[in-house]
Amino acid sequence: MSDRRMFLKQAGAIAAVSCSGIALADPQATRGTTDVSPARVTAAAAETNGIVLENKEFLLVIGGNGQPKSLVHKPSGQECLLVGMDVPMFTATQSRPYDNELQLAYPAKVTSFPAETVRRDGDRLVVTFAHVGFEATIGLKITDSYIGFTLEKLEYKANASLRPKRKDPVEETLFVQLPVRARKNLGDWLNVTWDEAIAVNLLATDPYARVDCKPCAGAYLFQAGTAEEVQTEGVGAALIVTATKNLLDRVAAVEEDYDLPRGVESRRRSEYRYSYYEMGETTPQNIDEHIRYARMGGFRLMQMHYMSFAETVGHFEWRRTYPNGMPDLQAVVRKISSAGIIPGIHIHYNKCHKSDAYMTPKPDPRLNLSQTFTLAEPLNSTATTIIVEENPKLCTTDEDRRILKLQHELVIYEKFSSTPPYNFLNCTRGAFNTTPGSYEEGTRVGLLDVDTWPIFVRFTQNTSIQEEVADRLGKIYRQAGFKFTYFDGAEDVPPPFWFTVSRAQWLVLKQLEPKPLFAEGACKSHFSWHILTRGNAFDVFKPEVMKACIRAYPAAEAQRVARDFTSINFGWIGYWAPIKDTSGTQPDMIEYTTSRAAAWDCPVSLEGDLDQMKLHPRTGDNLEVVKRWEDVRASNWLTSAQKELLRDLEQEHILLIDDTGHFELVPYSQIEKVAGADQPARAFVFERAAKIWVVFWHTSGSATLYVDVPPRQVRLMKELGKEIPVKPSKNGIQLPLNDRHYIEFTDLGVNDVNRAFQNSRILR
Repeated sequence: MSDRRMFLKQAGAIAAVSCSGIALADPQATRGTTDVSPARVTAAAAETNGIVLENKEFLLVIGGNGQPKSLVHKPSGQECLLVGMDVPMFTATQSRPYDNELQLAYPAKVTSFPAETVRRDGDRLVVTFAHVGFEATIGLKITDSYIGFTLEKLEYKANASLRPKRKDPVEETLFVQLPVRARKNLGDWLNVTWDEAIAVNLLATDPYARVDCKPCAGAYLFQAGTAEEVQTEGVGAALIVTATKNLLDRVAAVEEDYDLPRGVESRRRSEYRYSYYEMGETTPQNIDEHIRYARMGGFRLMQMHYMSFAETVGHFEWRRTYPNGMPDLQAVVRKISSAGIIPGIHIHYNKCHKSDAYMTPKPDPRLNLSQTFTLAEPLNSTATTIIVEENPKLCTTDEDRRILKLQHELVIYEKFSSTPPYNFLNCTRGAFNTTPGSYEEGTRVGLLDVDTWPIFVRFTQNTSIQEEVADRLGKIYRQAGFKFTYFDGAEDVPPPFWFTVSRAQWLVLKQLEPKPLFAEGACKSHFSWHILTRGNAFDVFKPEVMKACIRAYPAAEAQRVARDFTSINFGWIGYWAPIKDTSGTQPDMIEYTTSRAAAWDCPVSLEGDLDQMKLHPRTGDNLEVVKRWEDVRASNWLTSAQKELLRDLEQEHILLIDDTGHFELVPYSQIEKVAGADQPARAFVFERAAKIWVVFWHTSGSATLYVDVPPRQVRLMKELGKEIPVKPSKNGIQLPLNDRHYIEFTDLGVNDVNRAFQNSRILR
């Protein structure tokens, strides 16, 4: 074939990939049987010079033209690809075509070039991208659990027979791309599609692989690739096709073989089910009080915020309340452990406080800059207008985030001009105790990457600063004796986020010894699945909207991450004592939150604010609710059927302890406007043992509740099975309205009981 004809052939292939992306065959053709014979597939591949990659569970057929042809789960004979899709398994992508002939023929836009040929050479695939002159060598690792692919080399081997060629960049590659047949569930974090029978998973084997899945008609396009700005060679992924019940075993094999964080092992620990008490301000003087409340709530875990002992994040200088430094922190952690509770730490790790030594008096050059500019004129040490070459139109106008960096000086600007001459106006020089300087024309000016919580400044992730901070955190974690951690502010990294989010977590995790029993975090990327084994917590919700927010956020998230074989933290549960503007945190709110969490095998966390705990008259009842559910989690008491009931987000439930000391789960419903008002009386009605019951309490103190029912028709209890006297009053009864009490009605129906409580009166 002449070089001109070869060029035209290649150009046509480029057009097919770049313009149409994926060509779907006739829909009828894709609806063929999902059951195929592995032997028949292998024979057909041999006839067409295809490549067969096979382990004991599945076989993958790759056409000689680099297109995936079949992916068969051998035990069931199920075809796992959506056959008939014109999809290249391997691509090389450029921001625009760089080759002279290609750039003359095609527009300057992101263009993906498909592989032209693929052949097997022992335990490697050799893939040619003749269009751009590259050849990829992909290492294979075939095991009983998975098949691994590693892009070992991407070499320039252009044909220069017509004219000299230069090596052009390849910004991105795909070294695995498969149109996987859609199944009932998609876990887009783990990158797995599965149903009750079979799971197909494409999993990164290192943090440098960009793994994704893109929906298309009837399938998910599973992809593993590289990005030049991160790393091109030595990047890998593993393909798993297995019975769903075996998936985590196969993932665990990948984690062990590639020395990844042990995400499967963490998810299988007994501690994985436990909730934690998140301590507010913690000192050597008040730790005993925190432990007392944690025990009341039956918590088996307690978590400490780093700001309890550190003045800033970054260098973590000690607070005055820890005059002896590490020995004081060790004493606090020892008390937690001695109480039989597992200690953990809540950290920020990828940014520093504005008051930290990384920021002042000499800003570290490794602080991240979100934009850079060039001085258009010289600048003296007193000038308050900074004139630059570039348009600052994308700079922030947010209060406390308007900070420029000129070498070792920080400058706060008030506003900027986005029309020529471009400048920053009304500048405060030498901010944050830095020293004002004079600068030549052409000096670089940077916009400091200040967090949206503007007390922090983010780190540049391609420098050594993150490893420096990770080392400090590792020493604190190890010496103090912590056992688990929360990676807060995980989103506070510069792009590319798919890489930097998990990279920062990974660098810290490597320094934590012993390895955390589990970790949670505020933001996740694919590789984080091995690190953030309990997903995330949502920020606190005020009492009046707590149940609605639980339905909207944690419950929705829990259903999503369950498809990734993961739970989340249904906290953080904020804790408020009742005051004029709020009812405060009430037992039914905690009951709803922790019961919905249990529906998806998730824990909760409760913020332990000592002042609010002391002020709230129902703290004992609130913590009793938590304790019951913690005992349920620890004992794995809930059945699958009960969990399914709890997934009805509109029907609330209460966990009782019956007169024999056993748990009992029953649905209950709120009685609106007890005594004609929303507060201070709160009551819920339920049916138990063919009788109508009510649980009721005072939201903010104590009083007496008059209810118009005969005394002979009721039994009053504070604990089920332990009857206490009822005080008769005229034609009704007087009930103590303070802590949670239970009342059983003998001859009244639900509607009668509802009316009785709504028509009741509060006696002061």
